[in-house]
Amino acid sequence: MGAITFILVLSFLVFFHELGHFLAARSFGVKVHVFSIGFGKRLFAKEWMGTTWQFALIPLGGYVQMKGQNDSDPSLKEEGNDSYNNKKPWQRIIILFAGPFANFLLAAILYFAIALAGASALAPKVGKIIENSPAQKAGIMANDEIIRINDTDIRQWDDIGKTIVSTPGALKFYIKRDGKLISKVIRPQVSDTQNIFKENIKKRMIGIAPAPEVINLNLSFTESLVYAYDKTVFASTLIFQGVQKLLQGIIPSSEVGGVITIGKVISDASESSIIALLGITALISVNLGVLNLLPIPALDGGHIMFNLYEMIFRRKPSDRVFVALTIAGWVILACLMILGLYNDINRIFLNG
Repeated sequence: MGAITFILVLSFLVFFHELGHFLAARSFGVKVHVFSIGFGKRLFAKEWMGTTWQFALIPLGGYVQMKGQNDSDPSLKEEGNDSYNNKKPWQRIIILFAGPFANFLLAAILYFAIALAGASALAPKVGKIIENSPAQKAGIMANDEIIRINDTDIRQWDDIGKTIVSTPGALKFYIKRDGKLISKVIRPQVSDTQNIFKENIKKRMIGIAPAPEVINLNLSFTESLVYAYDKTVFASTLIFQGVQKLLQGIIPSSEVGGVITIGKVISDASESSIIALLGITALISVNLGVLNLLPIPALDGGHIMFNLYEMIFRRKPSDRVFVALTIAGWVILACLMILGLYNDINRIFLNG
């Protein structure tokens, strides 16, 4: 069942990505020869509106083959106003960007659905208190529920950290304890800690950890839209930063996961709840959007760079350079896939 869920989720994400390319291409009058989910041997195909819609044997991606554009033949050129290669560079950039944008849009839609269905978060309730911390000195106790900080209402645990970091000076905490509302003035101190990438940083903190209690946020329609936007931006930023840290060597290459890891994550989420599955699907969708925007030839980001070059210098890269860079891009992608698979297999044996 897990394998079926993995294939369905991945096919859905690929379809949405390629649909972005397809709709943008058709809006500029570009003919689309093939809309494929998967690679390799064709399993099913149907001709509709001048396009062959097909499912192929290897369900690990997909493609939209437009007239005048084919990654298997980077130097391909076809005549006619309905040819991709005859469109202006800015039009080609929109067509290319439409795929990743569709992934970001899908993620936002999924996060919006999660918000409406009942997004959950850690309760703003204190669990552990660090010895000699500002919170302990101010008299904060375990099981205190933080209701407000200064004029900012607190609904979930993450709101506490954000408010502490973004608000200078001493803070007035309004706390619910034993059914009574009390206030405490706390002056956060800048302390050494680690971020999500395990880098040493300095951060304003008061020295508390959350209690293991989860709450439903019960968001309104408008709040759900804000939630979806914030989650999509946060996930996108996090993945962009992750790629940057990987290139800098801060994140080891052993952390790169492949299709096995993705399949396991999707399978585990599907067994947990529909909300968990929607959340993982949204995160993978953002991941696909970010990765496709990387300036690697053969990816959307690489093709966008070629078109930006043409816009700036008023000429296209030579066919020789274009083909060489595209082949190099495919080699890079193949190496990343092999690395991910190698790490997946290593994890299986290590866990075993």
